[in-house]
Amino acid sequence: MLVTFSTSRYSDIMLFGDVAKQLLQLMGHSGTIPGAILADDVPKALQGLQQGLKSSTSPESTEQTEAEAEPIHISLKKRALPLIELLQSAIQNHSDVMWK
Repeated sequence: MLVTFSTSRYSDIMLFGDVAKQLLQLMGHSGTIPGAILADDVPKALQGLQQGLKSSTSPESTEQTEAEAEPIHISLKKRALPLIELLQSAIQNHSDVMWK
């Protein structure tokens, strides 16, 4: 499942469902899809996400060659970067954030 995050004046962001739910929970939401954050609540959600990512124990990405069979692990912190930028744009434009 893919989850699409959107706000006005910024490109939509698509994340895998399990990653999106983790990030939503760090933002202080239940992780239900679809959902929304009102413009006035976006700064608090961004703050919660950033604090949660700081305390996250997710390992950093590891490099590997093409010959290796195991997939590359991408940390939750790196996966969150596009969503953080979307939230920052929503704050600047005082707009709601929605996901479906």
